[in-house]
Amino acid sequence: MSTDLTGRTAVVTGAASGIGEAIAVGLAGVGADVVCADLDGDRAQAVAEKIGGKAWVVDLSDLDGLAQLSLEADVLVNNAGIQTVAPITEFDPQKFRFIIDLMLNAPFLLTRAVLPGMYEKGWGRIVNVSSIHGLRASAFKSAYVTAKHGLEGFSKVTALEGAEHGVTSNCINPSYVRTPLAEKQIADQAKQHGIDESEVVEKIMLTESAIKRLVEPDEVADLVTWLCSDKAGMVTGASYTMDGGWTAS
Repeated sequence: MSTDLTGRTAVVTGAASGIGEAIAVGLAGVGADVVCADLDGDRAQAVAEKIGGKAWVVDLSDLDGLAQLSLEADVLVNNAGIQTVAPITEFDPQKFRFIIDLMLNAPFLLTRAVLPGMYEKGWGRIVNVSSIHGLRASAFKSAYVTAKHGLEGFSKVTALEGAEHGVTSNCINPSYVRTPLAEKQIADQAKQHGIDESEVVEKIMLTESAIKRLVEPDEVADLVTWLCSDKAGMVTGASYTMDGGWTAS
């Protein structure tokens, strides 16, 4: 069996930077024609040009628009996400709703749009970039944790429904990845926990991890590439931790 995805089309959301960009590069590297979906059109186009793919400028919070979508792809990677750090008592309800729409409702609608074509072909791969927070909770991240826990359940339902049609669905659960999203959290985490920004990585981000470093985006991309290959045809409904041992204790 091969990891060659030549002739396959892959849609990667949040592909303009960070984990999404690394995944887009990784899938293109094994032959896939990659559609880089992101709200940042200029950056999505830059990534697309780098890998010989296409850019798709899309607002994933436009649920009405996504509900009307018909999407043709062999691979769907639901990766787009944001983070807000605040106590529940201070969490902006509109921000909570936005995070749920972007990180749970949008993956549902994109999956709903892409499954008919996958079913017709008898082959498909859906990878949901979840988080260690899809399996564990942290204070001050109510919306993010809620969205990721919901994504875990939705991915498993997709796996059960898609199995007879040759479609797999899995989650990847990294801990803190070296991306702009993680870097933006440092000031907020320092404020909420009452520590200096210089202490956040060691005392907050890596305190539960046995391996004391951040996950690299390329490491996530490598796992996605494998899950999208024929080699992973019996892997579905699973959640793969990349957490340096966080969940081992």
